[in-house]
Amino acid sequence: MLFLTLAAGLALLILGGEVLLRGAVALSLRLGLSPLLVGLTVVGFGTSTPELFTSLQAAYSGAPDIALGNVIGSNIANALLILGAAALMAPIVVRRAALLRDGAAVMLATLACLGLAMTGSFTRLSGVLLLAGLVAYLVYAWKTEAAEGPDPELETGARTLSPVAAFALTAVGIALTLLGARFLVSGAVDLATTLGVSEAVIGLTIVAVGTSLPELVTSIMAARKGQPELALGNVLGSNIYNILGILGATALLAPAPLDATAMIPDAMVMLAATALMLFLATTGWRITRKEGVALVAPYAAYIVWLGAA
Repeated sequence: MLFLTLAAGLALLILGGEVLLRGAVALSLRLGLSPLLVGLTVVGFGTSTPELFTSLQAAYSGAPDIALGNVIGSNIANALLILGAAALMAPIVVRRAALLRDGAAVMLATLACLGLAMTGSFTRLSGVLLLAGLVAYLVYAWKTEAAEGPDPELETGARTLSPVAAFALTAVGIALTLLGARFLVSGAVDLATTLGVSEAVIGLTIVAVGTSLPELVTSIMAARKGQPELALGNVLGSNIYNILGILGATALLAPAPLDATAMIPDAMVMLAATALMLFLATTGWRITRKEGVALVAPYAAYIVWLGAA
């Protein structure tokens, strides 16, 4: 049953990633938007749903540190593992104007998260400020991207779908990836427990990566299908939403004190991972396969460090 659970989760993730990608491409065409903006909004937000549920549940259960740790761990995985894996599949071409806008938003959000960890508390005021920042960013991104329109090289088959069908396909893809992630994480946790791995290591590795599995599958599928811009938008949008949206909602709905000492080291790793991701993206305005290795390798080192700690 354990291995059946793992297999079912993997199968649902692959199927969901394929469906989600097709729906997102069709949606971008029907709404007259670029793949990057759809990746930043619909795909990025949809694939961040596991982090949202996990963080809210943790906060309501009186464990806000888990909520913050979940977001930090997921953002590190997004910036290093997920974007690196997508680049290994296909080099990611970066639009300069879009990266300057969205990269700045990611960095500002990351600094805000670090500041939140240093304050040692989730307050309703911080929640309101984070959510306001998210709304302001989305309005600005929508206005700047809508004027450019969709990519004319997107697959023509997606053009035949109606807006409702495209949105429905996207929603089904998100649902399948979320269900697959749940099965896979459940099986992985049971397997790790059987092997005697500590709960701390399970939480920092399997759970953090598990809630990022939808982003991983979607980004790899996008790279394989010749839509690496969607993969980049997915990662950037997910990281922005994780901090401004998820932490904002968590702080607003369940304010609580935090263990600042425990959170700051991992928050600093998140800052370093974000800086590395943006630096590599600006070198030649593309992320090559070699640079993909340069992203994945530090993540492997981070996991080893967590296990040793």
